[in-house]
Amino acid sequence: MKNLLQFIILTLFFIPAMLCGQDEAKEFGIKINGFIKNDFFYDSRQNVTIREGHFLLYPANESFDANNKDLNAVGNFNFLSIQTRLTGSVTAPDAFGAKVSGIVEADFFGNENTNFTDNNGFRLRHAAAKLNWTSTELLFGQFWHPMFIPACFSEVISFNTGAPMQPFSRNPQIRITQKLNSLRLIGAAAAQRDFTSPGGSTALRNSPLPDLHAQFQYETKNQETQREFLGGAGIGYKAIQPLTQTEKGAGKFKTEETVGGISATAFMKIKLSDYTFKFQGVYGQNLFDLTMLGGYGVKTVSDTLKNSVTYTPFNTISLWTEGIWNTGRWQIALWTGYTKNLGADDSVAYYSNKYMGTDVTLRGGDIKNIWRISPRVVVTAGKISLAIETEYTTAAYARKDAYGKLYRNSKGEITSSKNISNLRALFSTILRF
Repeated sequence: MKNLLQFIILTLFFIPAMLCGQDEAKEFGIKINGFIKNDFFYDSRQNVTIREGHFLLYPANESFDANNKDLNAVGNFNFLSIQTRLTGSVTAPDAFGAKVSGIVEADFFGNENTNFTDNNGFRLRHAAAKLNWTSTELLFGQFWHPMFIPACFSEVISFNTGAPMQPFSRNPQIRITQKLNSLRLIGAAAAQRDFTSPGGSTALRNSPLPDLHAQFQYETKNQETQREFLGGAGIGYKAIQPLTQTEKGAGKFKTEETVGGISATAFMKIKLSDYTFKFQGVYGQNLFDLTMLGGYGVKTVSDTLKNSVTYTPFNTISLWTEGIWNTGRWQIALWTGYTKNLGADDSVAYYSNKYMGTDVTLRGGDIKNIWRISPRVVVTAGKISLAIETEYTTAAYARKDAYGKLYRNSKGEITSSKNISNLRALFSTILRF
C-alpha cells in the first residue's frame, strides 16, 4: 500500500511536466530537474547521526563494556541512494503587478523521529511561492531558514552540509526581501516542522511569537572578470514554551514559562574566476532546531507546589570556512569547521528530567567543542560527477570524576575533556538531469 501511494505521488508530480512538454506554446507550468545521487561511505567508529548514518553529526562518546573495551569503537559502512532529488520550478501568470514563481522539491530521505522511521520515504523539502516586483520579493512557504544562506553555504558532498557548524533547517515562513541596488534587506517570520526545538514544533507554536529574523546582504558581480563578492549579517530572536501545564499529585496547573534566545550570523563569499572562498560565523542561544549544538536547561524550580520551573538557554558559537578551486571539469576543495558549547546564561539545576516532559532538551550537552576538516575532489563529465571526500571529525567529550559526574561548571561549560574522533571516507556519484 505504501509503495502504491508513493507511485501515485510521483505520477502526479510528473504529469504537469509531461503536459507542458506536449504544448511548447504554453507559457506557464512546471519544469522538472534534479539529480540521482548514490553515496558509499565508511566510518571508523560509531557516530551520532540522522537517517541510517547518512547525516553525520559527530562521533559517539566512549561506552565501555565489562572488560573496559569501547563498545563504540566499531567501524561501519553503508550504501544509500535516498538523497536522490526532484525539483519542480513553477512559473505562473503575473498577479498583483508581480512576477509569480514557485518551487516544489522532494527527495527520498524520509523522516525519522522517536515515533517512527520512514525508510526511503518521499518527503517534502521546499514548497514556496514567490511574488517579485521591481525591487521587492515576497516568499510564502517552506524554504531554508534565513540563517542558511543559499548564496553562501557549505558545498561539501556529505549530506550534513557542514552541520553542526553550518545552520541547517527548512521552515514554513513568510519572507520579504527589499532590493536597493547591490544591497538586500531581508525580514522573515518562521515556524517549525521537520527541524524543531526540543519537544517538537508545539514548543514554538505555544509561544507568543514565530521565529523572527532580520538580515542584510551586499553583493556585487562582474561578468567580465568573473569576480563576485557577497557579505552580510543577520540577527534573530526565538522564544519557545516547552510546557503548557505542570502536574503535582492529582492536580494540573497552567504554566506560561518560556525560554528566549537570540542568534546572530555574519558571512562572506569571494569568487575570483576559478577560486572561491566562503566563511560563516554564528553565535546563538537554543540552536537545537538548526541542527547545531545547544538547547536549554531548567534554571530553577520556581514553585514546588505546582512543579513550575524557569529555563535558561545554552549558548553556542560556530565557524566554518571553505576554499574551492573549480575548472568546470575538476573541483578541489577544503572545508573546515569548529563549534563550541559556551554554557548557559545562568546556573543549571536540571538538564533532562520530569519537569520538561522530555528526555532531550540539549544537543551535545556533554561536549566542549567539535572540529572538522574535510577535503574533496570532484570530476565532472557531462551531467555526471564522481566525488571523493573525507571527513575527520573530533568531539571533545567531558571527562567524568570517580563518581561518574561530568567535569563541568554550574552553567554547563565543560572543564576537562577527552577527544573522540571519526574518519568518514565517502564516494559519491551524482547524475543531474
